[in-house]
Amino acid sequence: MAKLLQQRWVGNVDGGALSRRDRGSGVYRAYLPDPLAGRPIMLASETAADVADAEVAIARLDAEAKALVETETLSRLLLRAEAIASSRIEGLEIGARRLLRAEAARELEGEPSDVTAAEVLANIDAMAVATSANGPGEAVTEDALLEIHRRLLTGTRLAQHAGQLREEQNWIGGSSFNPCSAEFVPPPPEYVPELMRDLIDFCNRDDLPAVAQAAIAHAQFETIHPFADGNGRTGRALIHVVLRRRGAVERVVAPVSLILATWSDSYIDGLNRFRHIGRADSRQAVDDLNTWVARFAAACARAAGDATLFEAKAMELEQSWRARLAPVRANSALDLLLGKLVGAPILTVSTAASLTDRSFPAANTAVERLVAAGILRQLSVGRRNRVFESPEVISAFTALERRLASPGGDTRISAPERPVPRRPAR
Repeated sequence: MAKLLQQRWVGNVDGGALSRRDRGSGVYRAYLPDPLAGRPIMLASETAADVADAEVAIARLDAEAKALVETETLSRLLLRAEAIASSRIEGLEIGARRLLRAEAARELEGEPSDVTAAEVLANIDAMAVATSANGPGEAVTEDALLEIHRRLLTGTRLAQHAGQLREEQNWIGGSSFNPCSAEFVPPPPEYVPELMRDLIDFCNRDDLPAVAQAAIAHAQFETIHPFADGNGRTGRALIHVVLRRRGAVERVVAPVSLILATWSDSYIDGLNRFRHIGRADSRQAVDDLNTWVARFAAACARAAGDATLFEAKAMELEQSWRARLAPVRANSALDLLLGKLVGAPILTVSTAASLTDRSFPAANTAVERLVAAGILRQLSVGRRNRVFESPEVISAFTALERRLASPGGDTRISAPERPVPRRPAR
């Protein structure tokens, strides 16, 4: 039975410059959730319908992306969007163009000088692990989650905690020095290993709709808060781990975190509702679980719908490029690069050669044709380490970010709920 555990915090009497409140001792209450094993999951008919709609939308995105745009290309761009959004929820903000340029710098120099961008790029690496960690029907493992977390924290100031379950109490909100005024205190560290084993077992069930299972797994993960830092991003990566295992998606990542960031108040309220006190089968607990699952399903449906619109825009761009460049010889470096450009809006000639599996000279010729047609523009000066940008792709991506940041799906009608790039100039 879920309950609050009364705990005592022993303060630091030698806290130096800390205030009396921050260095003092006190009492706090840590939340101990019910394990998911054996917990009755009763979905109301309306919630079940919302879940079914979300699964149809996700499946449509996955299928139409394969039919209309080279899947890996779209997936890479949506993965980037998802990673940016996951970081934004935790206060790490960075625009798409800045991130893309840092990614190019990493390719050329080994490590970008932009520290903030480097942390978001680590988030992208972790998300990439999440989307490929397991295939349909393959078991979710704790090692896979630890690897995602390790990649998130490697190279940051908290690298010593990477890939390790926490051994200390953590908390959300309130003072940075003690949990006595926190908004939420997760379970004490001694409960974490068993709760994680229970969560992994739940992720490997097959008796719930995939979206409902992902919703509950994500909420339980965020409730356990098993790491010293990086819980939010790892927990959102877990969403894709579950959906992929259940076969709900193959390669295309619907940017759910973009919607969760836009609906942040609803998101946080939904997580708090999920954290019931008392019996899991009480009417209030069941109602609150349904509230959370329905909100999560709505976020999935919205994310998939907006991503599908972007996918159509990507196809439109590629068709317009081919018309501008006609004739384009089939299977040439130019032909192959046109199919990859949406997923690589900022690239080098070396990147182009790798994406197309063609020689450097062939890729260079293709890039020069794209520059001459106004499809690419050179950012750096000189012949060596040249970087090129596709303004049309970045404009389309910016429009997607703005749409996903608006509660109503259009920033001209409802203002964005989080920082977004300016609307591209026409």
